[in-house]
Amino acid sequence: MLDAVGASDLSVAELMHFDEDAGLFTFMGQRSLIVDAVAMGLLRKHLIESLGHAGARAILTRFGYAQGRRLWEASRHSFIQADDLEPEKLLRRAVLMLGVGGGGLQDARERDIFGPSGVSIVDSHEAEQHVAHLGRSEEPVCWSICGLISGLASSSRGADYFAFEDRCVARGDATCRVFARTREGWGNEHGEELRYFTPARLDDLLDESIGEITAALRAAERELKQTRARTPKRERDVEPHGMVVRSAIMKGVIDLATRAARVDSTVLITGESGTGKERVARLIHAESARASGPCLAINCGAIAESLLESELFGHARGAFTGASADRGGLFEAANGGTIFLDEVGEMTPGMQTKLLRALQERVVRRVGENRDRAFDARILAATNRELVQEVAAGRFRQDLLYRLKVIEVRLPPLRERRDDVLPLARHLLAEASQRLGRNVKEMSARVADQLLRYAWPGNVRELANAMERSVALAQTKVVELDDLPAEVRAAVPTPDARATEIRRLEDVEQDYILAALDRYDGNQTQTAKHLGIGTATLYRKLKSYGKRVRPGAKR
Repeated sequence: MLDAVGASDLSVAELMHFDEDAGLFTFMGQRSLIVDAVAMGLLRKHLIESLGHAGARAILTRFGYAQGRRLWEASRHSFIQADDLEPEKLLRRAVLMLGVGGGGLQDARERDIFGPSGVSIVDSHEAEQHVAHLGRSEEPVCWSICGLISGLASSSRGADYFAFEDRCVARGDATCRVFARTREGWGNEHGEELRYFTPARLDDLLDESIGEITAALRAAERELKQTRARTPKRERDVEPHGMVVRSAIMKGVIDLATRAARVDSTVLITGESGTGKERVARLIHAESARASGPCLAINCGAIAESLLESELFGHARGAFTGASADRGGLFEAANGGTIFLDEVGEMTPGMQTKLLRALQERVVRRVGENRDRAFDARILAATNRELVQEVAAGRFRQDLLYRLKVIEVRLPPLRERRDDVLPLARHLLAEASQRLGRNVKEMSARVADQLLRYAWPGNVRELANAMERSVALAQTKVVELDDLPAEVRAAVPTPDARATEIRRLEDVEQDYILAALDRYDGNQTQTAKHLGIGTATLYRKLKSYGKRVRPGAKR
């Protein structure tokens, strides 16, 4: 017992004691442990992954509640001055001492956790760790802090009190704000959430979590069955890791990406826009040892430099207008996982310099701070620019290119992987049909032929848009030629000299002439004009092909 000493007279340091000989740490006379915030964040992550949201919240809430009750008991045995046992004073002091918010409470003297304004927690370690390991949340996540305040308030006031947040940094609010009320005081506002404080309901919540996990597994199994059912059998074996791959060149790309995933090196993914660079980045993450961590992506070309720096590295409170609270960036949030920097070639020279330092030193510095923070995230980058040419033109740093291009995975355009066009089209057709709620199952032979004629300058993204349009406009279960975009319908075949079997020139000429005739709707005069030959020559060639001229067709 600390005779004749009040809680308000002691600093936090005076309430702690470490016995170096015995290796024991005590707080207010009670044996205690020092637990790393990141370790608690990892525990939270594993609980959610293992027990589901409901089970994890129940355990962390009850853990905090037990902490609050123990804190009250410790204070009663440690202090004898009655004024220091006033519930409001001790509650405020205890939360500050425990540092549940890192920076303590905002305006702690003016605010009352039992009053209409509640108490704002400046820098909640729970919110910080939730974002770091699990990403942004749609609801408040400071469960053990609310449990602690509930336990302390209940013990000090001799009645059941329950604390809840109405704001939380984890869901994007500036601060976390907590209120404590009795069951009657809350009314129906948090009726369902009160069960997290009841020990008798813990088993029920765990059963509920198991039910949620089982339901999710069953839903995934149903989705897999539906995907298999709507995917033609001949295409099922060409979808490793959810990607449709038949061509030899793409199989080589997937093999390289899979091997790159086994190490932690930085990977630069290059290729034209729409070739699927982000899909390959997520494949690398999924096949890596970091698969259980977050995979966070950002388009570096879509954000202004000042905002991009804050998004990547974070900012301190007051660093600029609107920065009302400290906020970690994506490099910190991606700890234990992967960060994907899309369109990295669009970065300004200033941002390139800052990114280079982060990659070299493995630290970031938040905007408005003067200290470095280490991060543990794998870096994947992508660009549709030729960075070697950008370096030669002075628009991209050569040393940054070397840092990013430890391993390069280059994606070929769709025109160089013709074997993938039809498998991709069928897959995208099935996806669009399900998404739009339409019963469109296949495409006609003429459609398939036309898809192969087109060069697809927009690559897989353009093909996906074309198939969605076709599904939306199809009048039957089969996509017809008129359902395709005009530019695809107008395409003529392009000879491919790299094909395994070289076709005869006469056959290539025949395909080209017939495609041109289709484009001009059988009008021989227009066809001959655009081919640069006479109408008589065209007529003879069509006759040799066995092509019958439609009645009324112009010669």
